[in-house]
Amino acid sequence: MIESELLHIVIPILLVVCALLVLIVNDLIIATIALGALSLLLSLEFFILQAPDVAIAEAGIGAAITTAIFIIAIKATKRM
Repeated sequence: MIESELLHIVIPILLVVCALLVLIVNDLIIATIALGALSLLLSLEFFILQAPDVAIAEAGIGAAITTAIFIIAIKATKRM
């Protein structure tokens, strides 16, 4: 019970930290990895809130596929 309440406090704080990291960082690869971490934390929060179908979809699409597509697109462009 206490662990669940603690996770409901820690995960939203980590979500905000990851979102701010995405906004602040100048390197696109680091921002993309932070966005993937944000999506993974969001899927964990969905799982804790007893929505496992949404959590699986968020982890699969948001954390895995979208992050991979962004990294492939960034690697295909020239860096200045």
